[in-house]
Amino acid sequence: MTQIHRFASFDGQSIAYRTLGEGRPTLLIHGFLADGPSNWIVPGIAAAVVRLGRRVILPDLRGHGASAAPEDLAFWPPDTLARDQEALVAHLGLTDYDLVGYSLGARTAVRMMVRGARPGRAVLGGMGDTGIMQAGARAAMFEDGIRHGEAAADPRSGRTIQAMMAARGLKPAAMLGVLASFAPTSEDEIRALAVPTRVVSGDRDQDNGSAEALAALFPAGDVRIVTGDHLSAVADPGLAEAITGFLSAGD
Repeated sequence: MTQIHRFASFDGQSIAYRTLGEGRPTLLIHGFLADGPSNWIVPGIAAAVVRLGRRVILPDLRGHGASAAPEDLAFWPPDTLARDQEALVAHLGLTDYDLVGYSLGARTAVRMMVRGARPGRAVLGGMGDTGIMQAGARAAMFEDGIRHGEAAADPRSGRTIQAMMAARGLKPAAMLGVLASFAPTSEDEIRALAVPTRVVSGDRDQDNGSAEALAALFPAGDVRIVTGDHLSAVADPGLAEAITGFLSAGD
């Protein structure tokens, strides 16, 4: 496993990250209840990006992996995750880089851009229009599963969420903090983002709305559909191809 590096974020919390390869910096942000290795290294996506001649940066989002997981909601103000990644970009001295996110990572990437980040290119995986703009019912489903497990309104989702948290040693209170930190994004804010952006989603993934509708909001957006649902699409070779093809077009 690659070496874990750490830095103090905007509020002093320790955020962990790994790096692979050399070349153009490319920040890969993982999804909810995951971490850098499981989202990017295990399915081979990080290696595929490295083969482009790039330096891949793999943070563990706050609350996940090797990063701090505070349970006090005082450590989860709006846009916490975006602010952590802004702090990572500043810590590494990045001025020209590309940005890739999956699910929660895609939401975080958009919040970074709304707040002023200007990567050369961005790829948003596992995300649609409703998930980017308003977490809404999706966040409520996760909160119910985190709090109630098998007694949640959707027992199957509750069991899955509990199993994922247990497998990765995630703290329920920290995961609730992630959800509490979500900030909405308007259509106008997305339409103002001129960054070339590709939206990639599985053909059975409607968990966060329409990928096509999200891509249409970006002035320089396009969409690619790969095989799979929200979880299985990560392992589909088409996802890595959609990411690397779009990034290499900017080289």
